[in-house]
Amino acid sequence: MAEFRLAAEVRQARGKANRRLRGAGFVPGTVYGPSINPISVQFPYRAVEVTLMNAGGTNLIDIEVNGDSFPTLAREVQRDVVRGDILHVDFLAVDQTQRISVEVPIVMEGESPVVTAREGILITGRSSLTLEVFPSDIRDRIQIDLSRLTELGAEVLVGDLTFGENVTVHNDPNEMLAKIVQPAAARAEDELDELEGDGELDEADAEETEDGGEEE
Repeated sequence: MAEFRLAAEVRQARGKANRRLRGAGFVPGTVYGPSINPISVQFPYRAVEVTLMNAGGTNLIDIEVNGDSFPTLAREVQRDVVRGDILHVDFLAVDQTQRISVEVPIVMEGESPVVTAREGILITGRSSLTLEVFPSDIRDRIQIDLSRLTELGAEVLVGDLTFGENVTVHNDPNEMLAKIVQPAAARAEDELDELEGDGELDEADAEETEDGGEEE
């Protein structure tokens, strides 16, 4: 049983009639999947709003309609471009024996001691990973502990993360997710010191050439 549940009614409204449905405080939606025929449904607005807020797109939601229960994932949420109101929701009914692809957000936790000491800054890559998992193995977040990045140049790559044998990651294992780098100002100062050092060497070489006597 999923952690989240949402009661629905079979929806008769179609097309422009959905506008009146929304005006009455309901959200039209569809439950579909590889093993069921699409079901047109409707939900009380507040119920679906709260459920989506808490479950997001990576937690299973049991949709209960006509005495049946379907474990689902919220796949597409259409919103009003001005007010942000929910206009329509598509729920994918999942087969618990089949793996599915989900986009799981990355959450950075803690802080690198290098950043705390203001000796480096954090740069980050993508904000989510695409995982292929069984529905029971879906996670709502991927956590990265930044406190383990203890020196300049330390980084976390996709391939550094472990998910278990039932999870397939569809991202490049060499892709950077988090890295500690030298601040731009400090890096520029180091580069300037290097240039000045090269200049001093060039001047020293020139002096040696001048002191080397006349050319034959």
